[in-house]
Amino acid sequence: MKLLKRIAFCLLGILLFVLTIATILEKVNGTEFVNNHIYSSVPFIILWGSTALASLLYMIKRKLYRQWTTFLLHLSFILILVGAFVTWIDGEQGTLQLKLGEKTMSFINKGGEKRTLPFSISLEDFEIIYYKGTRAPMDYVSRITVSAENNSESLEGEISMNKIFSFMNYRFYQSGYDANGQGTVLSVSHDPYGIGITYTGYSILLVSIILFFLNPQSTFRQLMKSYRNNSQGIKKGCSILFLLFVSTFPMGSRAMAADHPLPKTLPRETAGRFGDLYILYNDRICPLQTFARDFTIKLYGKPTYHGLTSEQVLTGWLFYYDSWKNEPVIRIKSNEARRLLDIKGQYASVKDFAGNTNEYKLEDAMRQIHLGRQITDRKGIEEANEKFNIISMVCTGALMKIFPYRDAKGNTLQWYAQSDRLPHEMGNEQWTFTRKAMNYVHEQIVMKRFDEVNRLLNKIKQYQQKECGEALPSASRFKAEKLYNQFDYSKPIAIFCLCIGLFAFIYYCRCTVTEKNICCSLAFIFNLLLCSIFIYLSMTIVLRGYVSNHLPLSNGFETMQFMAWCTVLLTFFLQRKFTLSVPFGFLLCGLTLLVSMFGEQNPRITQLIPVLQSPLLSIHVVAIMTAYSLLAFIMLNGITAVVLHYSTENCETAIDFLQRISRLILYPAVFLLTIGIFIGAVWANVSWGRYWGWDPKEVWALITMLVYALALHPASLKWFRYPMFFHVFGIVAFLTVLITYFGVNFLLGGMHSYANG
Repeated sequence: MKLLKRIAFCLLGILLFVLTIATILEKVNGTEFVNNHIYSSVPFIILWGSTALASLLYMIKRKLYRQWTTFLLHLSFILILVGAFVTWIDGEQGTLQLKLGEKTMSFINKGGEKRTLPFSISLEDFEIIYYKGTRAPMDYVSRITVSAENNSESLEGEISMNKIFSFMNYRFYQSGYDANGQGTVLSVSHDPYGIGITYTGYSILLVSIILFFLNPQSTFRQLMKSYRNNSQGIKKGCSILFLLFVSTFPMGSRAMAADHPLPKTLPRETAGRFGDLYILYNDRICPLQTFARDFTIKLYGKPTYHGLTSEQVLTGWLFYYDSWKNEPVIRIKSNEARRLLDIKGQYASVKDFAGNTNEYKLEDAMRQIHLGRQITDRKGIEEANEKFNIISMVCTGALMKIFPYRDAKGNTLQWYAQSDRLPHEMGNEQWTFTRKAMNYVHEQIVMKRFDEVNRLLNKIKQYQQKECGEALPSASRFKAEKLYNQFDYSKPIAIFCLCIGLFAFIYYCRCTVTEKNICCSLAFIFNLLLCSIFIYLSMTIVLRGYVSNHLPLSNGFETMQFMAWCTVLLTFFLQRKFTLSVPFGFLLCGLTLLVSMFGEQNPRITQLIPVLQSPLLSIHVVAIMTAYSLLAFIMLNGITAVVLHYSTENCETAIDFLQRISRLILYPAVFLLTIGIFIGAVWANVSWGRYWGWDPKEVWALITMLVYALALHPASLKWFRYPMFFHVFGIVAFLTVLITYFGVNFLLGGMHSYANG
């Protein structure tokens, strides 16, 4: 058994080393080199197979099948590897280029070889859907016809971004188009068996994880029982942990230099009147304030800009473009996009997008993307390009759909921007009002006649109300949305919860050590704070649900906000039996609120490419970021233990207590990371036709999961039974998280390198 154990874990160590070296070689020699010489090589496949086989034999030898949930969990990984092996043997991917009216029965695989299809495929029509008012492609739609060789079966289909067409076990994905717009570029995937096996493995993995937490005999449940019954804790260590934790937060936000001149803006009150108008935005009628807020967050990352309201920012671009075009207000997350724009900081101005000869600096990169070619940090460049196009659409008024119109029969209601092509049947008076109203507003702004501006805006709103009637949201829903837009306190509340939670954790542990009762006054204060947070979260959830007219659980932001609300609610019920639920409630609430903010950092201004609208993507990000937060807490525990070990005598009890906390957190952290990785794989398969592409970020996420999974095997790896080794491991292992989240972005690149925002 010892030999099997050593072989299994040694092979795993070799595998981790190879994966690490591969990401470095990819940076030096390129993606094609590592794909050909490592990821697709026979020795690499043999290494995976040998590791899986040795692990399976070791599990059987240890009779791990008696612990059926744990055995099922490990078996799911082996099944996933079997699916990947079948894909490697039998699957094939390639590219198919079609011209309008052209018929073909072949495609080019990734090796450059021509492969024959068991059917013919022809392109009947191709359409590029542009962002309104621009020539920036938003989606590509191919309409095709496929026919079997004997013409016994023929089928028409449509392929667009995130809309797959399947026929005879072949799947087609829209990936690009010809430069002249007369042809399409399709990705082809043929994997009749591997995907089914892999998805079965994913399903078993999810079920086994759920059963593991429910199983009373699982290690996690045993740790929970041991933790509840434990009457000893830490004293000095908690104080050190508090200082270390608090030191990770900035003491203040960056303030704008006092002598920095702000661009021209409307007075706050006048700009606010613009926010009172209605607008058709994201396929719904809402306050223009909502659009202004999302526009500002989209560009700058925050709902305000150095004291200016979002309405002032929006109207500044509308009416004072020459003043705003030099303002570094566009946040560029991608390092590659910054290099192309030749900027040093995180923010760019509109002028930074133009070269010395007035050429568009991202034009060549976007052309390569539209042709379906792979370039460095594609998504980061697309995001920067999108922000530039959004400013263009705002400044031309293309996104300002504030003029409603009903047809002569009064049945159809359409919303138009000033620059839109208006219907021929529109009356002269309405036509003139739609075309000229904003121009007249602009004239009054130039003359600084803001009272007249307010009067004109009231007139536009009255026109909206008269034309739309009951189609407009109710006055209460309109006010509720404006009120909701003012609720922007997630970050300070999150940090407050984390700090209070850590203080409460220290206090409750010290009371346990000294066997003292919890101070009633302090417990009351904790509950009062929890109650205040609960009321705030309840208001935001109710307002968002009332405004959207559905249960606010449709994306990652809403889900994490709801999770924070549930956490606080459960804390009230659990604290009588489990006193540490109070500090844990604060901590988990703070973590979930921080994670929820990732869903609000890139608001949907225009219709996003469908691939980015998938709920799988939101779940993937939420799971990964929650896992990283928990692993960070383990790292802080480790630092505390190391400091205690070298600075305090007789600290074994405290160090042991910290290990129990970390081991308790490690299980949900690793499992959340695992779930996040494989949900991301499903999303990638649905969106791009492959569930794993060996992108550096994917590889390092896998490395992180495997490294931390080692600590879940103290029965096999005896070093993890020793508290100090466990804590040092927790510190060192966190380097994999830092490399995954930051190192890949700044050093290794890849398709995910935009994600550092």
